[in-house]
Amino acid sequence: MDEADSLLPPRGGEAVASAAFADPGESSSCSRNKYPPSMSTDSMEIDDALYSRQRYVLGDSAMQKMARSHVFLSGMGGLGVEIAKNIVLAGIKALTIHDAKQCQAWDLGTNFFICEDDVVNRRNRAEAIIHHIAELNPYVHVTSSSVPLDEAIDLSFLKQYQCVVLTEIRLPLQKKINDFCHAQHPPIKFVSADVFGIWSRLFCDFGEEFEVLDTSGEEPKEIFISNITQANPGIVTCLENHPHKLETGNLVTFREINGMTELNGSTKQITVVSPFSFSIDDTTEMEPYLHGGIAVQVKTSQTFYFECLEKQIKHPTYLIADFSKPEAPLQIHAAMLALDQFQEKYNRKPNIGCRQDSEELFKLATSISAYLQEKPEVNDDIVNWLSWTAQGFLAPLAAAVGGVASQEVLKAVTGKFSPLCQWLYIEAADLFESLNKSNCEEFLPRGDRYDALRACIGDTLCQKLQNLNIFLVGCGAIGCEMLKNFALLGVGTGKEKGMVTITDPDLIEKSNLNRQFLFRPHHIQKPKSYTAAAATLNINPQLKIESHLHKVCPATEMIYSDEFYTKQDIIVTALDNVEARRYVDSRCLANLRPLLDSGTMGTKGHTEAIIPHLTESYNSHRDPPEEEIPFCTLKSFPAAIEHTIQWARDKFESSFSHKPSLFNKFWQTYSSAEEVLQRIQSGESLEGCFQVIKSLSRRPRNWSQCVELARMKFEKYFNHKALQLLHCFPLDTRLKDGSLFWQSPKRPPSPVKFEFNDPLHFSFIHTAAKLFATIYCIPFTEKVVQTDETARKPDHVPVSSEDERNAVFQLEKAISSNEATKNDLQMVVLSFEKDDDSNGHIDFITAASNLRAKMYNIEPADRLKTKRIAGKIIPAIATSTAAVSGLVTLELIKAAGGLPFEAYRNCFLNLAIPIIVFTETAEVKKIEIRNGITFTIWDRWTIHGKEEFTLSDFINAVREKYGIEPTMVVQGVKMLYVPVMPGHTKRLKLTMHKLVKPSTEKKYVDLTVSFAPENDGDEDLPGPPVRYYFSHND
Repeated sequence: MDEADSLLPPRGGEAVASAAFADPGESSSCSRNKYPPSMSTDSMEIDDALYSRQRYVLGDSAMQKMARSHVFLSGMGGLGVEIAKNIVLAGIKALTIHDAKQCQAWDLGTNFFICEDDVVNRRNRAEAIIHHIAELNPYVHVTSSSVPLDEAIDLSFLKQYQCVVLTEIRLPLQKKINDFCHAQHPPIKFVSADVFGIWSRLFCDFGEEFEVLDTSGEEPKEIFISNITQANPGIVTCLENHPHKLETGNLVTFREINGMTELNGSTKQITVVSPFSFSIDDTTEMEPYLHGGIAVQVKTSQTFYFECLEKQIKHPTYLIADFSKPEAPLQIHAAMLALDQFQEKYNRKPNIGCRQDSEELFKLATSISAYLQEKPEVNDDIVNWLSWTAQGFLAPLAAAVGGVASQEVLKAVTGKFSPLCQWLYIEAADLFESLNKSNCEEFLPRGDRYDALRACIGDTLCQKLQNLNIFLVGCGAIGCEMLKNFALLGVGTGKEKGMVTITDPDLIEKSNLNRQFLFRPHHIQKPKSYTAAAATLNINPQLKIESHLHKVCPATEMIYSDEFYTKQDIIVTALDNVEARRYVDSRCLANLRPLLDSGTMGTKGHTEAIIPHLTESYNSHRDPPEEEIPFCTLKSFPAAIEHTIQWARDKFESSFSHKPSLFNKFWQTYSSAEEVLQRIQSGESLEGCFQVIKSLSRRPRNWSQCVELARMKFEKYFNHKALQLLHCFPLDTRLKDGSLFWQSPKRPPSPVKFEFNDPLHFSFIHTAAKLFATIYCIPFTEKVVQTDETARKPDHVPVSSEDERNAVFQLEKAISSNEATKNDLQMVVLSFEKDDDSNGHIDFITAASNLRAKMYNIEPADRLKTKRIAGKIIPAIATSTAAVSGLVTLELIKAAGGLPFEAYRNCFLNLAIPIIVFTETAEVKKIEIRNGITFTIWDRWTIHGKEEFTLSDFINAVREKYGIEPTMVVQGVKMLYVPVMPGHTKRLKLTMHKLVKPSTEKKYVDLTVSFAPENDGDEDLPGPPVRYYFSHND
C-alpha cells in the first residue's frame, strides 16, 4: 500500500513538506519545481486514535474519499492559512499552498504561523508556513508554490486537483480559473473567499451537477408504530406520542408489522399529518393492522446544480444569515463587486477614511446595481464602511469564514452534506457602526502587527483589547482557537494592564490532535493549559498568559474567588458540558462579569453573548433534560441498540469497577481475613462481608479459570435471563385489556446457545476473560481453553443464618488453603477508557451489547457506533470549531468596547445543511415587585451590617434603603425567617452572625428575600438577591 495514500502515517511518522509543481520523480523538500506530484488511489485504513471524533461527523466512506483528494489553495494570508489548517487537520491526501507575496509586519496580526523572523528575512509566505501546516497532520502531503498566478499562466496544472480554493485573487482571474474548473470533466470544484476589513464573501461552484449521497449527516429516524388505518390514504400513528420528526416527501421502509404484513419491506413516500402521524398510500386492500412495527427513514441522494461565477455575479443565489436584514446580502454583493472594480481601475484598495474614494466606490456600486438582475438599492453605510475598512483585516471574521469555507472544501471532495448554493456574506458591521469615526488618525497604520486590525476597529479599541483581563475556561478545540484569536488581536498584551488566564485539568490525548491545532504528537500526555500557553506565545510573544490545571467548580472557589472574578473583564467558556457552563454563568452573574459561551457538536455550533444588565444569563433558559432510559427497559425490555449498549456499559461498571472497588474498600477497613473471621464468629455484623467473602472464595487463580468465569457470565446474561423472563411472561401472556404483553416496543427474548465457532460468542468470552484476568492480576494468554459445558453457577440463596455459616466455612477454607493472602485481598479497579484500543473495554461492551441485541432481535451496532454511544462521545470537526470561535471573538471585541445591546448577536449554525442564523441576544427582563420597584437578574441589593446586627435590623435596613419590607429571608435552601414557621418570630432578635454562621474568610452572604403580596392568598413577591456584608469595612 502506498504510504502517502494511507490514513496511517508515513514511515517515521513525519509529514512530507515539499514544493508544489515538483517533478514526480524527485524527492524534494521545499524546493520550487514545475509539476505537481502524481496521484494514486490505493485502499486505506483509518487511524481511529486520531480521527475518532471526526469519523462520527463524516463517516468512513467520506473519510476515505477525502484521503484520496488533492486540493490547491492560493493566498496564504489570514484567510488562506485558516482554510489550510482546517482541511489538513481533516485529513485530505495532499494540499498545495500557493503564494507569491513576501512576509511583512502586517501578516503577524493575520497569519498565526508567520513569525517575526519570517518578516525580517522577507520570506515567501507559503514557504514560511509550509512546515507549520505539514506538522498539523502527518498523513497529509503538503507542498508549496511561489510561482506568480496571473492572467498569462497556463491553468492545465490545475487538472491534478479535485478542488481549487482561491483567496486574495482579483475577480477577473477568479472568473478565468472558475471557467476552467467548471469546463473540466469531471469539473474541478471551485471555492473562492475574501475578507475585506469587516466584510467577507464566500462563493462555491461544484459543476453543473453535484450529487450528494447524504445531505444532512443525521442518523435515519426510527419510529415505533402504534396504529395504521385501513384507508386511502393510510394513516400511520407513532407510539406513545413520540414525534416522528419526518418531513413531507421523506421515504420510509417498514418492518416487524403484525397484521398488515404487506407493508413489511416496502418503501413509501410520506405526507406529514401531524407531529405524531403521517400518511402513506392506499391500505384499504391490506390485512388489518394488529400491533407492532417500525418505520425507518430511507436516506436518498440529492443533486445540486451550480452556475459559474460569471453568471452568478449578475444573478446570485445566496444564504441569508441574518433575517433581520434580508436585503443585506444583495447590497453587500453589489458593494464588494464595486470594490473589485475599484481595485482593477486604481490597482489599490480605497484609502482609510478617504471621502473621495468612498464617493468613487458609491458611483461604481450604483452602476453595478443597475447591471444586476435584482437591481438592489445601494446602501450608503455599507459602501462607506467597506471603503473605510477594505485595507484592514479582521482575524476573527477570517476564522469564521475560513471554517465555513473549509467545510465546503470537504463537501466538494467527499459528496457529504449539502453544499452552499452559492454565495455567503458574513460581516461585522454591528461592530463598526458603534465606533467613533470622527478621527481618521485612529484607523491609520503605525507599522506594527496590529495595523490590519487597527484599520477595522481603530486604535482606541485596539488598546482596550490589549488591556483586557480574560479568563478562558477550557483549552480544548474551542479553547485553542480562542487563544489563537486572542494572540492575533493582541488581547492581554498591554504594558501595564492585561492578562489571559487559562485553566484546564486535562492532559493531551492523540484524539485531540485532529482539531486542537496548538498540540502536536510530542505533546501527548502533557497538560493542555501549559502546552496551549506556550504555543500561543509562539503566535504573539507579547501576550501575558497564566496557566492553571484546576477545574472551575465549587471546590475551587478559594482560587476562583469573587475577588478573582472581579479582576476579570470578560469570561470565555470553552466547555463540553452544560453543568459546568451553568456554574460559570452563576459566578459571572454574582460578580457582574460578561460571559461569552459557545459549543459545537459535529457540524452544529452555537454562540451566546451574556452581558451584565443587557441580556439574560445562560441559566435564564433551560434545555429539556436528556431522556434517561427507564430501568425496566435496560433490565428486561430493550427495544433499540442504545438500550443494549447502555446495559453492556452498566455490566462493565458493575463487574470491573464497582465490585472491585467495594472489595478493596472492605479489606482496607479490615486488615486481614483472620480478623474478619474472628469478628463474624463473635457475632459482629460486617457490612458487605458476605458478598466480599463470596468473591474471595470464587476468585480465579489462573487464565483457565478466568475463561470459565466468562463462560458462566455468557450463560447467565444471554441464556438464563431469557429463560427466566419467558417463564414469568410466556409469549401468549395478555394484559387485563386483552392485548398481548409482548408487543411493540416490547420484544420477547430468545435464549442464546453458546457456539464456540461463532465469532461474536468467542469475542465475548475472550474480552470478558481478559478483563477478569486484569482485575485479578492474572497473566492472560491466547491459548484455547476447553470449558466444562455442564458446569453451572451455584443457585442463589437469600441472606440468612445459613449465609453466615457459609461465609465462615468459605473464609476458613480460603485461610487454610493460603488463598487469603495480602495479594488475594485486593483487586484492580478498572476505569472505563474509550480511547485505548488495547484495554479491551470497548471490545467487551460491543460483544456484550450485540449478544443482547441478538437475544432481543435488535439490529446490532459496529464497534465504532458502540464506542460513540458507550463513551458518550461528542462528534467534532475542526471546521465548525474554527467558525464558532471566530464568531465568539467578534462578540468579545464588542464587549471590550462596551457596545450597546443592539450590537450583540447570538448565532446557531449547522455547516452540513448549511444554515447560519444570527439573532439578537435575549434582552434582560425587568421584574416589578410593586409600587414601581423593579429588578433584573443582574441587580443585587447590598446591606452592610456589624457584629451585633440582628435579623430585625437586617429587615429594617432593607426597608429603609429600598422602600419595601421583606417578609421572608432564605439562605440557599435554609429558611432563616418565614413568619408562619413555628419559632421563627423569635429569630428576629438573633444576630446575623449566629443565624448565618459564616466561615472566617467569608466577608458576605447572599440571601434571597421575598415580599408580601398586595392581595391575601397570592404568592409572595420575589426580590433580587441581597448581599449582606458582615462589616461596614467589607
